[in-house]
Amino acid sequence: MARRGLLIILSSPSGAGKSTLAKRLMAWDPTLRFSVSATTRAPRAGEVDGKDYYFVTEPDFKRQVKEGGMLEHAHVFGNFYGSPKAPVEVAISDGRDVLFDIDWQGAQQIENSALQKHVLSIFILPPSISELHRRLVSRGKDDAETIQRRMQKSWDEISHWGGYDYVLVNDDLDETETRLKTIISAERLRRSQQPDLVIHVRALQDEFGELE
Repeated sequence: MARRGLLIILSSPSGAGKSTLAKRLMAWDPTLRFSVSATTRAPRAGEVDGKDYYFVTEPDFKRQVKEGGMLEHAHVFGNFYGSPKAPVEVAISDGRDVLFDIDWQGAQQIENSALQKHVLSIFILPPSISELHRRLVSRGKDDAETIQRRMQKSWDEISHWGGYDYVLVNDDLDETETRLKTIISAERLRRSQQPDLVIHVRALQDEFGELE
C-alpha cells in the first residue's frame, strides 16, 4: 500500500552523534531524503552549496521566512539556519521520508506546523558529559573557544529531551543505529501514515455485503 512520508527529526547536543547516525540511516535506506538546510554562515572548506547547505544572504533568508518559505528556522552562533518548506511537502506527499538534523527549537516549530501528524522526533543523549567533551575535541572541527561554547549550550539542549517521541542514549554507535532503524520501521506502519487503509477496509466491507 502507498504511504505518506515521515518527517524524521534527530536532535542532540553537538558531539552526541546525530550527524553520524543520520549518515548511517541514509546508507541504510537510500530512499530517505535529507533535508538540506539554508544558512547565512559562510561555507567551510569542502562544503558544497545545495548539498551540505543552501548558502544564502541574511536579507534573502529573512525574506523567505517572512513569505512562509521556511518550515523552521533559528539563530545559532551568530548565523541563521532554516529548513525550506516546499521540498519537504513534496516528499511527504510522494511517500518519501525526510530526515532532519536540527536542534530542539527547530523540532518544536515543526511539531507545531501543519505537518505535525507526520513527525517522528528522536533525541540522542551522550553517555556522559566528559564523553561529550572528548568527542568534540577528537573530531577536530572546532577551536577551543567554539568547543567551550558548544559545551555551555549542551545542557540547555539536553533539558528539552522530554519533548521528543523517543530518546536514545548513544553509548554504542552500532546499537543506537539498530534501535533507530527499528523505530523508523515501526513508525512507517502507523495508521496515519497509510491513507490507503481506508480504501482497503471499505473494499472488505463491500465483500461482506456481497456475501449476504
